[in-house]
Amino acid sequence: MDLKYNTITVRELLDNPKSRAVFQRRFGKLMLHPVVSASKSLTLAQITEMAAVYLPQKTIDETLAELKRI
Repeated sequence: MDLKYNTITVRELLDNPKSRAVFQRRFGKLMLHPVVSASKSLTLAQITEMAAVYLPQKTIDETLAELKRI
């Protein structure tokens, strides 16, 4: 998947069934959190920076790699 140098928006990622499946598989119930809906206008770069506070860098890197393979 073309992540547009991480400028793709969360909305674009969640609108794509394959990338949404990646997030669902990796983060499960977290996908139901209201922050997910509120962050749809953020870019992938912005959301990964925010996620770094809560998730190990390895998890973020693996998720990005999986999205690139789509």
